[in-house]
Amino acid sequence: MRIYSLRAFVSLAVACTTVHAEESRAADPQSRRAFVFRDVDYFHRWSKNDQREFTPEKQEDLNKWSDMITINMYPDVGDGERLAATANAVLENYKSHQAKVLKTRSVPRTADCPAEHLIAVVFARPSFIEVAFARLKLVDGNGCSIVYSHRIYGEQIGVQMSSWLSANGQEIEKALMEWNSMPSPTLLRQELL
Repeated sequence: MRIYSLRAFVSLAVACTTVHAEESRAADPQSRRAFVFRDVDYFHRWSKNDQREFTPEKQEDLNKWSDMITINMYPDVGDGERLAATANAVLENYKSHQAKVLKTRSVPRTADCPAEHLIAVVFARPSFIEVAFARLKLVDGNGCSIVYSHRIYGEQIGVQMSSWLSANGQEIEKALMEWNSMPSPTLLRQELL
């Protein structure tokens, strides 16, 4: 009888450990892909309030990444006028952080879609240069921005970024503005809390 009890205890302990490990993996947002953008898998790296950051595999270090998508949610923005005001506020915020504005563009609303806005900027810092393409739109009735950023590290790297922008800028802008399979901000808020 003791051997049977010991076997049952060991089996139960192994089962609980396995279930706990599977639950931990399922609960760990970094262990599963959040979405795909331009044929690249992106993984959740950081969240705070209504902001979520995602980077590709092998770019886990948020102090040294090359590509990032940031999704900002604006739950108080529910119509085109507020979205336009938010886009202007984002642009002014970028400027206050010494961004060089490359482009701004608005896509007028249609009968099927509310207006959208694009802001493209470059931030030059002593140890890196970063380009950011921000798309502001209404998703699930709430405002959000989807920001694709690319960084190059080092000194005197403006020429490298200019080359990268010439080779990739229009493609990134087009892909971002046409991306309709982005995760729902409402779902992200629920999943990543």
